[in-house]
Amino acid sequence: MDASDRSVFRVLTRALTERMFKHLRKWFVTHVFGRSRQRARLVSKDGRCNIEFGNVDAQSRFIFFVDIWTTVLDLKWRYKMTVFITAFLGSWFLFGLLWYVVAYVHKDLPEFYPPDNRTPCVENINGMTSAFLFSLETQVTIGYGFRFVTEQCATAIFLLIFQSILGVIINSFMCGAILAKISRPKKRAKTITFSKNAVISKRGGKLCLLIRVANLRKSLLIGSHIYGKLLKTTITPEGETIILDQTNINFVVDAGNENLFFISPLTIYHVIDHNSPFFHMAAETLPQQDFELVVFLDGTVESTSATCQVRTSYVPEEVLWGYRFVPIVSKTKEGKYRVDFHNFGKTVEVETPHCAMCLYNEKDARARMKRGYDNPNFVLSEVDETDDTQM
Repeated sequence: MDASDRSVFRVLTRALTERMFKHLRKWFVTHVFGRSRQRARLVSKDGRCNIEFGNVDAQSRFIFFVDIWTTVLDLKWRYKMTVFITAFLGSWFLFGLLWYVVAYVHKDLPEFYPPDNRTPCVENINGMTSAFLFSLETQVTIGYGFRFVTEQCATAIFLLIFQSILGVIINSFMCGAILAKISRPKKRAKTITFSKNAVISKRGGKLCLLIRVANLRKSLLIGSHIYGKLLKTTITPEGETIILDQTNINFVVDAGNENLFFISPLTIYHVIDHNSPFFHMAAETLPQQDFELVVFLDGTVESTSATCQVRTSYVPEEVLWGYRFVPIVSKTKEGKYRVDFHNFGKTVEVETPHCAMCLYNEKDARARMKRGYDNPNFVLSEVDETDDTQM
């Protein structure tokens, strides 16, 4: 190996070593320091809002029972099933107790030794167990035919009508709540996924913040609309501290941000211009920023015509400066379009200005040079004019 080959080998070795240490430093910062300081999120990655309400007075809590339908729908499944079972068992037992009271008052029970020719209010009720079984048969309309109401007692007839009507109401409410819980569009939102990280790179000659979103079902979301909110703590000129101050972030795609054709994964982007809150941030200062970017996608489910909203959030550690997403849509030899979700969240490093202000200053300087403005080599010197002609 001659001297030139050894120098090339040293250069390659140095480049590989620097690249390896760069990746190790990035991994160490992400997995060690990133875990040591977990930022508080208002919205989790799967769209849940991490907020709690304290010191709510009793009058405000009573409002939840006034709007009982929404309260039941918002319950978790374990509580909803508890309410479901308690509602039916409680009503069966309560009316069973009432049927027992009717038989006791009318002295139809065996301990009263009624005569054989006496017609009871309800046939074949011999105790609390048989009264409970008759209540169950009445409310769920099983009707075995062994126990039945006679025309002997008007109280029993009224109780039968009342239990039948109340049983229909309970059945309608609880079955409707279960069906509505299953078919809520929130479950459809689970099949809409966002990329784990957001990236900042050049797109169309502009510095942009890009996020990738995909629909995992072949059914579309009609009238989809994407927008964002930047949450951060700000201090007003009057000295007031506003926690979770919201700033609008406009996201667009190449075809516009209204009525998206959401059949394949889309890359939405926010242009970092002079009106953007990211304009004064740089690649070096981004990890030290304290903000949360919440992204919303609203749309109508094609199969049920119900509206749904998908949410996710990004903190500064999840915003990668100087990266872009890997392409994931390709075309097969058979003429079909194929989406490779293996590369959905993958990014590659690209050359990117380290701040938006630098990019725009560079563009302005280039434009001035083309127009010939501010030429430093041009010096204006005064010339004394003399009249060399004489009349």
